[in-house]
Amino acid sequence: MIVPCIDLMDGKVVQLVQGREKALEGDSPEEMLRKFAAFPEIQVIDLDAALGRGSNDELVRMLADKAVCRVGGGVRTVDRARTLLAQGAHRVIVGTSAFIKGGINEELLSALRDAVGRERLTIALDSKGGRIVVKGWQEATAFTAEEVLASLEPYCAGFLCTYVDKEGMMQGTDLDWFRRLRAATTLEITAAGGITTLEEVKALLAMNIDAALGMAIYTGRLKLEDLAAVGQAS
Repeated sequence: MIVPCIDLMDGKVVQLVQGREKALEGDSPEEMLRKFAAFPEIQVIDLDAALGRGSNDELVRMLADKAVCRVGGGVRTVDRARTLLAQGAHRVIVGTSAFIKGGINEELLSALRDAVGRERLTIALDSKGGRIVVKGWQEATAFTAEEVLASLEPYCAGFLCTYVDKEGMMQGTDLDWFRRLRAATTLEITAAGGITTLEEVKALLAMNIDAALGMAIYTGRLKLEDLAAVGQAS
């Protein structure tokens, strides 16, 4: 599946480079929904909530009411996950809070699973320099995505795996890394970070990995009509 991304900041649709520098603003959320109508799911990330400086709850509610949305950003508590689902989210993405200094935050993940159901949870594994990074990709952990996948399986329905090294840079992604991840779990995997060409998209779909696309769509490098055709053919 091809999953277009809508990242929200200050009430606007944006694209960041390396999770920090705003590279561009997209059309209004409503217009992006219209453009993405051919795709079965959309990924929505509330960057303000992720950074702990407010939220875009009204926009999230509007988007989730009109499309099937995977929603993440600031999911640090059971209440936040419940709020997103109440706003209409199809699936909730848990990132930084899934981990603690020594490894997996089993206490929170167990509570989330018990409260909302394993099938409603996706865990984000963001990798930079080979290690999982958290807190807006500013802090590296001591472990790799491959090392923790199996331990995380009991808590979620799938994984959002971002190759942070090239995220937003339009320089291609690391297909070998995604192959290793695919070999490490039978659960759903969504790839993100640096995906730039139709060839990369097709390679990921051939691995049974979803492709989450942001910058390549917003800059026009990948055309929505071409992606829709590839998605329908896969």
